[in-house]
Amino acid sequence: MRNNLLLILLVFSITCSFAQSKERRDKIKSLKVAFLTERLELSAKEAQQFWPVYNDYENKRDALRKKERTQIRSKIRDAANLTEKEAANLLTQYLSFEEEEEELDKSFLKDISKVISAKKTLLLLRSEEEFKRQLIKQYRHNKGGGGGPR
Repeated sequence: MRNNLLLILLVFSITCSFAQSKERRDKIKSLKVAFLTERLELSAKEAQQFWPVYNDYENKRDALRKKERTQIRSKIRDAANLTEKEAANLLTQYLSFEEEEEELDKSFLKDISKVISAKKTLLLLRSEEEFKRQLIKQYRHNKGGGGGPR
């Protein structure tokens, strides 16, 4: 009986953790949309064309990174136990993912620059970096890190 209760509590806490994680991701996404819309000063017409292209890119990039994490990053942690041949194969896979990500980025920049001006495209790149920095700063602040080394 006690084991069942512990199992139920464990499943419940994991479920809550996933729900909180999804809520957090959704909140961050909403903040990012507002941040980019404001920074880029998108007109209604631009926004209507911009967001489908941007969201498609984000979805493809997220899927690629998830695939990389499951197929490569998890194995890199265990690199000391790999044979040289396995390590070489893993390195080849890693380079392939890097190339795929670079191609995705190039394709996105070509596509998005058809929707918004070159100047706004550059502003998008800068704004994404600024958003990441603000997110990290906020995370450190919330965790009590103060942003500096400990």
